[in-house]
Amino acid sequence: GRRDVTFDQMVGYYKEQVDALIDAGVDLLLPETSFDTLVMKACLFAIDSVFEERGQRLPVMISGTIFDNLRTLSAQPVDAFYYSVSHFDALSVGLNCAVGVDKMRSSIEHLASISKMRISCYPNAGTPDGFGGFLADKAGSIKILGEFARNGWLNIVGGCCGTTPDWIADIAAAMEDVPPRKVPDLPH
Repeated sequence: GRRDVTFDQMVGYYKEQVDALIDAGVDLLLPETSFDTLVMKACLFAIDSVFEERGQRLPVMISGTIFDNLRTLSAQPVDAFYYSVSHFDALSVGLNCAVGVDKMRSSIEHLASISKMRISCYPNAGTPDGFGGFLADKAGSIKILGEFARNGWLNIVGGCCGTTPDWIADIAAAMEDVPPRKVPDLPH
């Protein structure tokens, strides 16, 4: 519960960034790699405040990060993360970075079963090796990401830390004929 900054301070910092990004002409906003859902909620509140003040909305994608224990750094499982941000009118919700796509399987599957939003997944190139590299095998990672998509769990795919342009090109090729996840009409 202890934090070095208040919620209102975080909102102020995010509002400044959101205003600058919109002024610069961004197409969408992507609060991502969320370790702490309260910080994400401050960001979403700031985004919504800026949209209200400007009378302008942009698409927003929300993405969290899980670790080996299948929880965020602040110990939330993926369903708690989703329900904490599901009030926000976002283009998608999903997971990025983390410890490689192979360890994201159960979290992405569960998120796809409960989300009334589109699902994004853009993992890093595996567990960081501590020397600036990553430990995943590109072909194996893309195969797993393709399985997620063919299982109907994903709408948006990509790569995070350690994925290079050739990874992204190969991910795109693997997804070419895979239909996007159908967003279910779940009860409130």
